[in-house]
Amino acid sequence: MPTILVNGNPTEFTTPLTLRQLLERLELQGRRVAIERNGEILPRSRYDDTPLAAGDLLEIIIAVGGG
Repeated sequence: MPTILVNGNPTEFTTPLTLRQLLERLELQGRRVAIERNGEILPRSRYDDTPLAAGDLLEIIIAVGGG
């Protein structure tokens, strides 16, 4: 089973996923996030067409409002 690291935590998946599908799986869809994949910050416009691969390293930052 392919494994990726999301914020340092191993995450396994059985079928190919895109970044958008991963966000849905993590219940982060609709939230303001920034994603770094293997050292590259990806624009939101690429979430739908960026497939994940075994060994990918992802950092997902969730924007938090406040004053």
